[in-house]
Amino acid sequence: MNTRRSTPGLSESAVMITRVADRQWHALDDDLVVGRGHAEHRPDGRLFVSVDAWHDAAFDRLAQAMLTELPAPLHTVVDEADVELTAAWRRAGFSVRRREWEYVVPTDPRITGLEAVLPPPGVTIVPAGQADERLLRAVDRAIRDEVEATVGWQSMPAEVVPGLDGHTIVDPSVYAVAAAPDRYLGLIRVVRVKRPRIGLVAVRAGEQRRGIARALLAHALGTLHRSGAAEAWTEVHEGDQAASALFEGIGARPTSSNLELVR
Repeated sequence: MNTRRSTPGLSESAVMITRVADRQWHALDDDLVVGRGHAEHRPDGRLFVSVDAWHDAAFDRLAQAMLTELPAPLHTVVDEADVELTAAWRRAGFSVRRREWEYVVPTDPRITGLEAVLPPPGVTIVPAGQADERLLRAVDRAIRDEVEATVGWQSMPAEVVPGLDGHTIVDPSVYAVAAAPDRYLGLIRVVRVKRPRIGLVAVRAGEQRRGIARALLAHALGTLHRSGAAEAWTEVHEGDQAASALFEGIGARPTSSNLELVR
C-alpha cells in the first residue's frame, strides 16, 4: 500500500492518496473515501486510467499520483458532454487524441432497408463461428496492412495487438465473413456482452464499393434481430465519412460522442 500526503484541499484536513492495490488508488479525507482511481490495460495493450472523485482537489491529486506511478503513455475516455470531467483531465496534461460518435443501430430489416440485400455474385456470407481460421486470419492481416499503409490503425477502432504468434484474431467465433471461392474478402465482428456491439466492419481495398459491407451488415443485423435484439451499437471515428454514411444509410442514429485523451 503506497500513500502520499498532499496539502489541504476543500476540507479542513489533509487529503491522503493511498495506493490500495496494484492499479487502484483512494483519496481519503478524515478517513472518508472521497475519490477512487483505477488503471487497466485494454486488449490492444494500451493503459487506460479513470478517476471518480467528489471534488476537483481529490481528482487532481489522484490524477497526479497515478501519473507519477504509471508508465506513459496513459489514455482515458470521456463523454464529450461531460465538460467538467474533460476539463479535469486537461488540467492533468491530457489532450484529445480522437473523437468517436456512438451510434445506435436498429436490427429490424424493415427499418434498415437491408431485407433484400444480397452479397454480390460469387460472394457468400459465412456465419459467425463457421469461418475457416486460416482464411480469417489471412483477410484480417491483409486488411490491417492496407489500412496501416494509408490512414493508419489509429483511425480504426481499438484492436488487439499481435500476440507472440503474430495473430490478432483472439476469438474467431465472433466474426462473420464474406467469402470468395479461394479467399475471404471482408469481415464483421459482433460481440455480445451487455448489448450487441459491432466492433469492426472491413473489406479488402480491391473489393470495396461492391456492396460487401452492406451484405455483411444485413447478415449480422438480421441474425441479431432473429435472436430478439432490437438494437446494436457501434462507434465511428469522426473522420471516417464512409463508415458514417454506411450506418446512417441504414437508420443508425448518433447518440453521443466520446473523446479519447492521451498524456
